Amino acid sequence: MSYCLNPNCPKPVNTNGGNFCLTCGSKLLLKERYRAIKPIGQGGFGRTFLAIDEDKPSKPPCVIKQFYPQAQGTSTVQKAVELFTQEAMRLDELGRHPQIPELLAYFTQDDRQYLVQEFIDGLNLAQELEQKGAFNETQIRQLLNDLLLVLQFCHARQVIHRDIKPENIIRRITPQPSAPPLTKGGTGGGLVLVDFGAAKEATYTALNRTGTSIGSPEYVAPEQIRGRAIFASDIYSLGVTCVHLLTQLSPFDLYDINNDTWIWRQYLKSPVSNELSRILDKMLESIPVRRYQTVDEVLQDLKGGQQLTPKPVSQPVKPVTSSPPTSTPVSINKTTSQIDIELEEMKTLFLQGGHAKSNKKTEFQPQPQTPQPSSSKSEIDAELEELKAKYKNGDF
Repeated sequence: MSYCLNPNCPKPVNTNGGNFCLTCGSKLLLKERYRAIKPIGQGGFGRTFLAIDEDKPSKPPCVIKQFYPQAQGTSTVQKAVELFTQEAMRLDELGRHPQIPELLAYFTQDDRQYLVQEFIDGLNLAQELEQKGAFNETQIRQLLNDLLLVLQFCHARQVIHRDIKPENIIRRITPQPSAPPLTKGGTGGGLVLVDFGAAKEATYTALNRTGTSIGSPEYVAPEQIRGRAIFASDIYSLGVTCVHLLTQLSPFDLYDINNDTWIWRQYLKSPVSNELSRILDKMLESIPVRRYQTVDEVLQDLKGGQQLTPKPVSQPVKPVTSSPPTSTPVSINKTTSQIDIELEEMKTLFLQGGHAKSNKKTEFQPQPQTPQPSSSKSEIDAELEELKAKYKNGDF
């Protein structure tokens, strides 16, 4: 079976596997290898088809995007051409990533532009929401951890997606055990970010110039509406996507325009933690400077404030070692006669309450002490003999 790509063909469905349309005679193969099977989508700027790649023995599925603008006006069509070409460029720049469709080809045939990309088998999150109902906190956390890594990859390559919404996030069906692994360590079953038609390169000049407002109105950030998309605009759109999945309501219904505040908590299908609520609220800040500025900041809060990567230490930190307190060291180089003299002074101090002599210029003068009548001379002599022995052995 084949589907004719001629927009004016009255009977585009062909039941045979030939190379030309039975109705209009148009070529059914693009670049002699890509055969359209059926249409799977249509927008203002083009049509999308499920196709197969007949150049490979397994004839794997792929997606054909045909540039076919429905809008009128020279400037509008020119912008559409720019966006279509831009999508091919962004996909090519991003290279192969397990969560971004791979660009297979980009060319012109019969005066029409075509883009061929990898087919992602699975439901998008809008379809999943409709079939399975509202998401819970665990699902939203998984979604954030999965999608934020894709945005981290894109933003590191200066690409702003600008059209994040449930319809553009597909949950890939886990491949069969015999299927080859995805590139770069991908493991099937993850979320894939599609439709880079609105993606934009974030150069310094572009970020400081007002451009065309692009994106889905329900999910677009306020600054993006004014044509000033930034990296934080993608974070905003992902936050709106999350509250929509938690409530099953349109984002328009989750925002109180009169009080300029989000009211999504009132419509939750299942409770969420205060921690996740604070993260989503910060993602949804209408003023860009109050919002998360980078994906890393969101990931850090999701991980409970832990750093993604350890910060380098500018100067080595010396380990602090603790040791039990010790008495002030006493020199053991004193002669026996010197020790005897000092012990006699201490004996006099204990017996008479006097003060030991000192040769120091500055000395601490303790208050006179009352002699202890209970201490006999023999006991003092015994204690002084112990002190004398310690002095000689260096135990002080």
